[in-house]
Amino acid sequence: MTDKIVTIEVNGVPVEAIAGQMLIEVTDRQDVYVPRFCYHEKLSVAANCRMCLVEVEKAPKPLPACATPVADGMKVFTRSANAISAQKATMEFLLINHPLDCPICDQGGECELQDMAMGFGGDVSRYVEKKRAVKDKNLGPLVSTDMTRCIHCTRCVRFGQEIAGIQELGTTGRSENMEIGTYIERSVDHELSGNIIDLCPVGALNNKPYRYSARAWEMMAKPLISPHDCSGSNLFGHVLRGKLKRVVPRENELINETWIADRDRFSYEGVYADDRLTVPMLKTEKGWSEVSWDKAITHASRFIQASIGDDGDSLGALISPTATVEEMFLFSQIARHLGSTNIDYRLRARDFRDQDADPLWPSLGMPITELENLDGVLIVASNLRREVPMIAHRVRKAAIKGASVGFVNPTTYEYHFPCSAYVETPLNILVKSLASVLAAALELTDQEAPQGLSSILDGVEITDSERKAARILIDRDKTLLILGQMALRHPFFADIRAIAAGLCQITNTTLGYLPEGANSPGAALVGALPHRELGGQASEAVGLDAQGMLANPRRSYILFGLEPEHDLADAELAREAFQNADTVVCFTPYVTDELLGYADVLLPISTFAETAGTFVNVEGKWQSFEAAAKPFGDSREGWRVLRVLGNNLNLSDFDYRSAVEVLEALIGEVGDPIIDTQYKGEFEAEIKPTEVDLSGLDVPMYSIDAVVRRGEALQETAKGQNASKVGRDS
Repeated sequence: MTDKIVTIEVNGVPVEAIAGQMLIEVTDRQDVYVPRFCYHEKLSVAANCRMCLVEVEKAPKPLPACATPVADGMKVFTRSANAISAQKATMEFLLINHPLDCPICDQGGECELQDMAMGFGGDVSRYVEKKRAVKDKNLGPLVSTDMTRCIHCTRCVRFGQEIAGIQELGTTGRSENMEIGTYIERSVDHELSGNIIDLCPVGALNNKPYRYSARAWEMMAKPLISPHDCSGSNLFGHVLRGKLKRVVPRENELINETWIADRDRFSYEGVYADDRLTVPMLKTEKGWSEVSWDKAITHASRFIQASIGDDGDSLGALISPTATVEEMFLFSQIARHLGSTNIDYRLRARDFRDQDADPLWPSLGMPITELENLDGVLIVASNLRREVPMIAHRVRKAAIKGASVGFVNPTTYEYHFPCSAYVETPLNILVKSLASVLAAALELTDQEAPQGLSSILDGVEITDSERKAARILIDRDKTLLILGQMALRHPFFADIRAIAAGLCQITNTTLGYLPEGANSPGAALVGALPHRELGGQASEAVGLDAQGMLANPRRSYILFGLEPEHDLADAELAREAFQNADTVVCFTPYVTDELLGYADVLLPISTFAETAGTFVNVEGKWQSFEAAAKPFGDSREGWRVLRVLGNNLNLSDFDYRSAVEVLEALIGEVGDPIIDTQYKGEFEAEIKPTEVDLSGLDVPMYSIDAVVRRGEALQETAKGQNASKVGRDS
């Protein structure tokens, strides 16, 4: 397609278009409605359904608008008698074998076929032959099938080929014997496969956990933001009488386009898990008892104050990176009011030696949309598809466009796109392998080693794969080096980052991070850190990091939104520290045997779907949302509970009436910081043998946070089988 501009007529109105552009794209841009089933703007043209037939002057018969390129002087009629007749005939044909079971179909009320039949269908069909029936396929625990309803638009097939990069579904047979399914009996397991539910224009593919639980017209759509990773995917929560029934994508071309990951779609089951904490609980000499909110907050404040006394440093405060900005701000203010700077959200991190050189906030280094325009990407220690599926999608688009993509990983993961280099290296020698990539880059560019890195290069051997990895960043305009979550969790992260920064320096490459949770950038900006305060200002008194609080046990702990047995780098060390503490106050949506074993007060807080708040994503975009569902049981929004606790602790200026007021209180202090991931440290990197357990660095994608761990359907998938078991023992 060229950039030549041509003029055509659409229903008698002159319209400019690009020569070669498909006619349906032009009509859509002009808000001229053309019916369709198989066409989708994100997928290739199939021209299967023929519903988009329009009349074109001098053409012998109606033409499909999705597959007809425009030409200068073309005259198009979308509502002429010929066009409407063709569309109605197509509609009649598509309904020949359809079961017409709208009253029991989950798609009823939001079905494209249903809508189109109202506009273009007849009241009587001329076809009286016996309808065909197609056996339903078992696609796994996430997607239900009613294949007799299928009209063979092949959107689901093309999605797998073009977006997911793996052909999970295909077609067999021809004409009315055509069927869509898997070639062998297997489930659809790609982390984006749930999007075929939205793509299906009929009721052939539906949300299996949601099946038969509500009707579309009964529910209200409430905007939400994904809490499970740093991309900040936009969602709609569909709510019925205050209860979240399902989650679907909310279009945002700058972040998630029209797609969402399966864990964003199906994790809502975890909101209503059997082990939800519904009322505050207090441990007494007689054991655990349910108490009122007033009593729970009063005892929590008394316990904390009595435990720490005049020694604020005896308090440790740990908060989940999935908490909102508002919760993190209030949480940090409470800890500092009590005299403690032992505050941290970096729960799975192990190496904090060079934390002073951290950027103001962990960023990708560029807008998410820019990923697909890169010329070269080198990804270090990241199971990218599991960690951030929507970022992996953008990287795949870049690779398809011709970008060179390489990995330095502990094993060979599947990525379903062309890979220019793959350095497979055990995590215990990751530092050495990355040093070899740096040495290769120095060799190829004939440069000297950056300051502080020359000593680690002595005697380093370079393999062909490491040279290929280095070439990805050399002599290209737009390049990016990404440190994945396994790198951020690594016990020698400081060394890894110093080498990566040196590699970026000599190749003029941007350095990017993929932090955990939905709100790691927000946590850093509001000062949920031991060495920085609100807005990234250096703290006068540097407290203990997440590991330090456990290795050097505190007398008192406040835990917000985390399950230590799953969310901390060293679960055994955490368990010992909490069991020996005088006081442990837990803000948690769930109650587990683990928490009952060492906590003193359990305060039930809302999940992401039941609270108002703000997340800051990996490109620094602030995204606020309102509560979609009613808090479960007697749980409360986290920021409200923190506000009341602050009042009980006599914090001044702590009378916030809404999450918006909390946000306004801090946003002026934070401002609008620019993306800056340039490394400013002077760390002397070393290559040392790793003697610690590295097994927990690659966290299963359906074990990443408490809500996902309780998504029953997700845990039944192939990827979910490796997720950590949660909940109380039966």
